[in-house]
Amino acid sequence: MKIGIIGATGNVGRVIFKEARTRGHEATAIVRNAAKAKQMLGNDIDVLEKDALALTKTDLSDFDAIVNASALQPAYLNLDLATKLVSLFRDNDHTQLVFISGASSLVGDDGSFQIDNILKTFAGQPWIETPLQQVHELQFLQWIDNVKWTVMTPQNDFVAGDKTKFRLGTNKIMTDKSGKSQVSFGNFAAALLDELKAPKHVHQQFTVVDD
Repeated sequence: MKIGIIGATGNVGRVIFKEARTRGHEATAIVRNAAKAKQMLGNDIDVLEKDALALTKTDLSDFDAIVNASALQPAYLNLDLATKLVSLFRDNDHTQLVFISGASSLVGDDGSFQIDNILKTFAGQPWIETPLQQVHELQFLQWIDNVKWTVMTPQNDFVAGDKTKFRLGTNKIMTDKSGKSQVSFGNFAAALLDELKAPKHVHQQFTVVDD
């Protein structure tokens, strides 16, 4: 499978990239700085050096899957990128688009979105714009029915760590055996590559938690 990873030099992007290569896929790092990508991921890697918002249909046409692991600033640019990718793949029933979104869109036991509590508790904080825009991105994608999109969401604590055992969920807050709402980068990457191999969440959001 040919997989393009936007933001492959980010914390989770690089783990996804390495997991894809480990599984024998043809992974391409889509980044703004090719030299940085090769320093992090290896001189032998395939790189597409381009700003994400400048990507064209020609740039992406050979990929079987596109993973958006970028974290653009200002935060509203992430919604701009989502709308751009959707526009490039309208009526394409082959290419899978996977968007990584934050835990602010997860739902608690009372049925409320975490973003609602975040807005109440941290009103006026500049960083709120990022989780808020991630929820907007999910809401936008939920209107789209002619693009093969999936939104993948980590749990509250998204931490460095190796691939071990994990469990999948939909849009709910989940906990591991110790009661933590946590997932490692390694488990997240493994679950993402499993989804690309055998898609089960097209037009859906799903989450993963450490076992």
